[in-house]
Formats: sequence, C-alpha cells, structure tokens
Amino acid sequence: MKKSKISIGAGIGLVVGVIIGSVTDNIGLWISLGLCFGAGIGTVLDKKTK
Repeated sequence: MKKSKISIGAGIGLVVGVIIGSVTDNIGLWISLGLCFGAGIGTVLDKKTK
C-alpha cells in the first residue's frame, strides 16, 4: 500500500495544531491552520518525488 505524503503532512500538521492550540488556548484556529499548512507541505513533497 502506497502512503500519500499529503495525508502524512496533514496528520503531522494536525498534531502540531493541537499542541499549539492547547498552549495558546485557541484550539479551533490552530487545528485548521495546522491541517492547511500540513497538507500544503505534503503536496509540495509529493510533487517533488514524482
């Protein structure tokens, strides 16, 4: 099974977003930002390997 770098990036972004959101007490904002940035980084990494 091939792992997508987009999903790996989104997962890492989600974890980072939850951590930062817990620290800053604004979890909703940081979950969404973490997912967006993580998916964007995953897309860039996925395109470089093709």
